[in-house]
Amino acid sequence: MTDLRNGALPDPLHGETRFPIDVRFPSDLRYIEGLVDVVSRNCAALSFPERICNLHIPIALTEALSNAILYGNREDSSKRVRLSARVDERSLVLEVADEGTGFDLDECTIDPAGPGSIEREDGRGLYLMRSLMDRVERFSDGGNVVRLTVLRS
Repeated sequence: MTDLRNGALPDPLHGETRFPIDVRFPSDLRYIEGLVDVVSRNCAALSFPERICNLHIPIALTEALSNAILYGNREDSSKRVRLSARVDERSLVLEVADEGTGFDLDECTIDPAGPGSIEREDGRGLYLMRSLMDRVERFSDGGNVVRLTVLRS
């Protein structure tokens, strides 16, 4: 597992990093863009459909990582977020873990077009993840984990 410290992402994450990926980093929004780029490039290199690599993965993973930082770890830079990504012949599985207490996935997923939701600024991330991924799960393993799965077909 790669453990990133404060500051810029190390060159290996901008270069030839390949699946599986397992990285821990501080609760800092600046890490998101580079990590999403690495995962998206890996998807493209493994011949996942362009729409999945360039739209579904970036949006869903950005939402999962930002939720882990903002809500799970409450932007506490002393807390860590973990991203793991693995692929097999059928699917890509992404797991984002934080040090938060967790949440109820169904209760927190809000239809942004539903009554009372149009003017809200929160609650759309889980809806987007569930719309773009084939499966979204939440569980605990000593922390809060969101698992995003996208199938090849």
